[in-house]
Amino acid sequence: MEQEQQINGLLKQFKLRRTPTRSKILSLYLHKKYALAHRDIETTLSEEFDRVTIYRTLHTFEEKGLIHKVYDGSAAVKYALCGIECHKQEPHSHNHVHFTCYKCERTFCIENTNVPAIQLPGNYKTEAIHLFAKGICENCNT
Repeated sequence: MEQEQQINGLLKQFKLRRTPTRSKILSLYLHKKYALAHRDIETTLSEEFDRVTIYRTLHTFEEKGLIHKVYDGSAAVKYALCGIECHKQEPHSHNHVHFTCYKCERTFCIENTNVPAIQLPGNYKTEAIHLFAKGICENCNT
């Protein structure tokens, strides 16, 4: 029941209509708490939704700022549910650390970590910083 309220709240906050696909994908993100590739979602939900529907839902979520792309050094594009830290800065920012675990191979957003300012020469303008770290996550480290 609490998760249903979270899903409804997120969809309302981002001005999205509730659909079965959106609800299931959000439920998956809320349950997993780490970045997911399209393939991960498709594998889990393939019985209910086709590949294109999942892709379109992810695209809509990203456009609205509900999820963001995660760069973790792998070839697969992953997406993570935006946290409160993403929305504290205007414009919407994803300048936080993404951590990939060597053991479980999951990628997590580490939002409460300082990302250093980078001074670029001349007329270069920084619009985003993608910082990722690799090691052993807290779940695998216990």
